[in-house]
Parts: sequence; C-alpha cells; structure tokens
Amino acid sequence: MNWFPSYRYILASGSPRRQQILADLGLPFVVKTYDVPEIFPDGLPMTEVPVFLAREKARPFEGELLPGDLLITADTIVWLEGEVLGKPADQAAARQMLQKLSGKQHQVVTGVCLKSCEKETTFFAVTNVDFKPLTDAEIDYYIEQYNPVDKAGAYGIQEWIGYIGITHVEGSYFNVVGLPVQKLYAEILNF
Repeated sequence: MNWFPSYRYILASGSPRRQQILADLGLPFVVKTYDVPEIFPDGLPMTEVPVFLAREKARPFEGELLPGDLLITADTIVWLEGEVLGKPADQAAARQMLQKLSGKQHQVVTGVCLKSCEKETTFFAVTNVDFKPLTDAEIDYYIEQYNPVDKAGAYGIQEWIGYIGITHVEGSYFNVVGLPVQKLYAEILNF
C-alpha cells in the first residue's frame, strides 16, 4: 500500500541525508536542484530564516512544475543565542562553530516548502539540542575524520560528534539530521 497521494515528487536537495530519509519513508521521488544562494534578510526571526530559504529554493521551479508535480524544498539552520550558524566555509570555520556550540543548548530549525502548480505551503520544526563541553581534541578529531563543511552548525547528529557530544534532544531527531519527516508526512497527506 502506498500511503502517499499520487504526485510526482521532486526533492530539490542534494543532501544525501534528506534523500535517505525520503527513501526510508517509502516516498518515490526524483532529485532536481538549482544553485540558490543561502542569503536571507537581516533581522528575520529564528523560525522565518529557514522558511524564507526554503521558499527561495522553490523559486527556480516556478513555471516549470507540471500538473501532478509536488516540489519539496528545505533548509536547516542552527540557531545559537540569536546567531545563525550555517554551513562553515572551511575546517577553521567548522572548528570555531563547534567551539561556540560546546557546553550550550542551541536550536535546529528546518523550514520546508511544498509547492505544486496550484498552491504552496510552508512549515517549520524546531529541535533543542544540548552539547556537553567538547575538548579541542574531540573537535579536531571530528573535523579531521568527518569534514563537516556541508552541514549547518558544522556537525551531524548521526555522526561521531553526536554520539559523544549530544547529551539531550528535545523535539524531532530527524529534524536535526535535516528533515522533520514526521511533520513532512502529515503535511503531504494534508496538501
């Protein structure tokens, strides 16, 4: 039995983690991406930043979607004390981000946009994540072994640093991986 409405699902994300989550969910999809800069207006509230970026990632598809298509775009940010930690530019920036996150709670926020020819809806999920104080040796080991420059906040919860460093998660674990799959499932059924 297929749980999903019969759309042609298009995932506009090159993230292997998002692709794996959708595959594990049993959602048939194709991947198509455009290079969209992850730039947002200053002063946006925490939950509006990733929703704005998810909408921006949907823009290149306007006029291209066919009847029966359902586009899924998403963006994930790490929010620490009023600052957005995006993807680090290099390993030095990754080290700096992990040092900032060490011993603190932060929020992981994913914004999602579902778009068809007829309509568009957006939603977001917020997860609180606590890191233990990390040593420089732990941070260096993680960066050298995993090179997390493709991840918001410079870490993957499903990798070594998450195993040893994350002490508490409040909210969706999968949101921290990159896609709030529980909410996405409900939103697709309601779309």
